[in-house]
Amino acid sequence: EMQKATDIAIGYGLKNETTIDKMDYYHIAGMAPAGSINSSVTEMSNWVITWINGGKFKGKEIIPASYVSEAMSSQMVIGAGLPDKTNPDLHLSNYGYGWFLSSYKGHYRVEHGGNIDGFSANTSFYPSDSVGIVVLVNQNGSAVPSVVRNIISDRILRVKPTDWNKELKERRDKAVTEQKKAAATRSSNKVKGAKPSHILAEFTGKYSHPAYGDFTITYDRDSLFANFKRMKLWLAHHHYDVFNSYAIENGKPDTTTNENSTQFLFSGNEVGEISMVALKLEPTLAPLEFKRTPIKVDVSTADLKRYEGEFELGGMTVRFFTKADVLRLFVPGQPEYELVPTGKHKFMLKGLEGFKIEFVETNGSLSEAVFNQPNGVFKAKRK
Repeated sequence: EMQKATDIAIGYGLKNETTIDKMDYYHIAGMAPAGSINSSVTEMSNWVITWINGGKFKGKEIIPASYVSEAMSSQMVIGAGLPDKTNPDLHLSNYGYGWFLSSYKGHYRVEHGGNIDGFSANTSFYPSDSVGIVVLVNQNGSAVPSVVRNIISDRILRVKPTDWNKELKERRDKAVTEQKKAAATRSSNKVKGAKPSHILAEFTGKYSHPAYGDFTITYDRDSLFANFKRMKLWLAHHHYDVFNSYAIENGKPDTTTNENSTQFLFSGNEVGEISMVALKLEPTLAPLEFKRTPIKVDVSTADLKRYEGEFELGGMTVRFFTKADVLRLFVPGQPEYELVPTGKHKFMLKGLEGFKIEFVETNGSLSEAVFNQPNGVFKAKRK
């Protein structure tokens, strides 16, 4: 509906503190109660008027007065909410039913903010003062709504004003500094030359969490990719079994941002296979563990036998054969290799990073095997 409308706001994001970038609308599904209503300042003002008037709008009861009173009352404690030397008249930090409750310079405040892709908002009111303030901003993760709300509050409530712009700037600068420190720490802690415990293809699979759902990790063009429902991430090796993540934009990884991107920490089981990945998705919680289920490409024994035969590779003869329902490769003077199917006519050499084989089908016959190796690409013709 938003995309079909004409009188609408377009959401924007901010990259590297400097670049403004247009964002697509977020098509909300499972979390619809948290942001699926597209509204305006006029409509939101009527909503706030209804709350200030004890649930009535233009004399008609919209919300029961008993519920309005209960929803604006403290139902749980969020934090200590203690006053400090800088702002001694700001205190109390409780929660009602969908409302944050606090004392703002001696005035009881009810408010709630929110963010969604490209938009930030804050709705607040002072029930004892009959004052309501709604601030809508078309920028992603913006601190502007709370700052504008406070500036307006100081003027309307006629209290001693605070330089909220200065406080915002100081908080912003501190946050940027902390991000740079964290990025520097991550870089300095990197152990150079510490390779993954497995070849990259063996990190692929479906990863599941009982509350956060599933995502897959795939292997393509010698890289790992994490595929979520709404985004795709490129996983760049950091050290050991730890990978940094970068968003894919316009088909390419965006490495200009995400200095403190989510790290993927893989671990194995008792038989040495990759069994899970830990992701720090919630700042106040320990990393969440997603269990791995391998994604197998099933190839029947009959189909595997199609690949059997001798091929001429660089003046020598190599042989493909099946044993125990597994396709194998024999190269003179080398150990026997096990081939793991990764797609149609595609295999990787188990235990060897960067070694792949793709069979070429011509007129129904697998006439050629292309060896993709770190030292080049080599073609082998069927004898």
